[in-house]
Amino acid sequence: MTNWFGTNLHWPAGCMAGIAMHEMSLCESILQVLEQQAEAQQYSKVKTVWLEIGALASVETEALRFSFDVVMQGSLADHAQLEIIEVPGQAWCMPCSRNVVVQQLYDLCPHCGSHQLQVNSGDQMRIKELEVE
Repeated sequence: MTNWFGTNLHWPAGCMAGIAMHEMSLCESILQVLEQQAEAQQYSKVKTVWLEIGALASVETEALRFSFDVVMQGSLADHAQLEIIEVPGQAWCMPCSRNVVVQQLYDLCPHCGSHQLQVNSGDQMRIKELEVE
């Protein structure tokens, strides 16, 4: 695998060899936001990034942590700490008219067993807070 600088990356056997490219792409997007905000708000270094990640956001947090460290190398967020705030999934059950907690997409309503759930939170990822210099 080659990164965008042309340096070959060799993953040790069994050590994140199956890293999801989805998480790498998410971290590249996070870096873009950090760079845009650094220019707009006049800061030069990011020390900590707090991310809210919903249980239904389809993000593998360990892969995201690894990708974050790789993508942030040499940037204004080099050596920044990543804090993850987990947000539970919630959905509206149409038959029993309740807001219910769900662990994954397509869960059944814990009260009536219905599949007629409409997700209303916990399916997003957002930068909640930054510590900068």
